[in-house]
Order: sequence, then structure tokens, then C-alpha cells
Amino acid sequence: MHAQISPSILSADFANLERDLHRISRADWAHVDVMDNHFVPNLTLGLPVVRRIIEVSPVPIDVHLMIEAADRWAVDYAHAGAASVTFHAEAAQAAVRLAREIRAAGARASIALRPATPVEPLLDLLPEFDMVLVMTVEPGFGGQAFIEGTLPKIRRLRAAIDEQGADTWIQVDGGVSRDTVETVAAAGANVFVAGSAVYGADDPNAEIDALRGLADGALARR
Repeated sequence: MHAQISPSILSADFANLERDLHRISRADWAHVDVMDNHFVPNLTLGLPVVRRIIEVSPVPIDVHLMIEAADRWAVDYAHAGAASVTFHAEAAQAAVRLAREIRAAGARASIALRPATPVEPLLDLLPEFDMVLVMTVEPGFGGQAFIEGTLPKIRRLRAAIDEQGADTWIQVDGGVSRDTVETVAAAGANVFVAGSAVYGADDPNAEIDALRGLADGALARR
């Protein structure tokens, strides 16, 4: 299991998105947050902009839908060419059906959990999802402090995945930096969303390499 880094373009310059996508060319993914100002108290961008981002990005696009109408819109992002589409468990009416539709459309199907949402209802359904995103801050805004209380959830999820032999990744999003990436990797996560830590660095690609190295070291010691 190797660490993957997915910088969030929420911390990029929205007036120069193509430039800032190329500043993270050594990333495994580019994390694109879609917010509707209903599910979360913030509004970002929608399908037309994401479609264009997919066309110009040097790395695969990892779409994170923080929207109420996940069942209505998620598959459209897969059809647009997103490599991974994540919807929230709290917003989906039929999570397994939606995940299967996303996979059928050619993308990895992922499900996200707010910090206070329990992981237990998903544990018997892990093969239905390519990735589980454990939010380590409240979704909606970048730059928040990491919530330590999410670590037991990550550990329980990793134990269930390992016990079942499932090929489900664990992504963490929120407060990921050099100060926290080893901790969440040691808990069992292997995909790391970092926004301000990457885009706030003088050299984003060098920061990506540093985060990946720290996470890989922690994963190797598990």
C-alpha cells in the first residue's frame, strides 16, 4: 500500500486554475470540491467548470461532491471524465445503487463521511465502494484544523478492510500537512487531500513529494 496525494484546488487561484493544476503535476490526483451552498455553507463550482478542468489537468481528477442532490448529479461527473467521484453518505438516498452507476460510467465510486457520521453502517458494504473518504474537518471550507477524534474511525475502517481483504482505499480530507500526515497514515489511510499545505508552499510539487514520503514511511511501519 502506497501513499497517494490529492491536492485540493480549493486552495488554488481560481483565476489561474490551469496554471495551478500544472503546479501539482507530480500529484496522484487533483481534488476538486463541488459545493452547492445547501449541503455545506459554501458555493464553489459545478459541472461545466469541472468538465473543463478535466480537459486541461495533467493528473486525474478526484471529484468530491458536497451537494444535496448527489443521486441526481454524481453520475454526470463520471460521464464528464472524472477518474473518481465521491458523494456523501448523508446526501445519498441509495448509496450502493449510486456507486454502481458511477462505476458503470467509468469512474471509481467513493463515499464520504462527515466527522460525526459513524462508519459502522458501511462495513458490510465495503466491496461496493472503491474508496471511503473520512472527513477530518467539517466539510465546506479549507484551512481548518485537523479533528483528532476522527482517528479511531479511520482505524476501525482499516481493520474492517484488512479483515475482509477488500481493495477499498481510505482517503482523509482536512488539516492534512507535514504535522498530521504520518498520524493519519499510521491509522490506516492511504490517500491524502492537502490544500493549503500544498498550495501555500513555495514549491507545491516539492511539498507533494515531502508529504508522500512521510506518509509512505508511516505506512511501511504499520
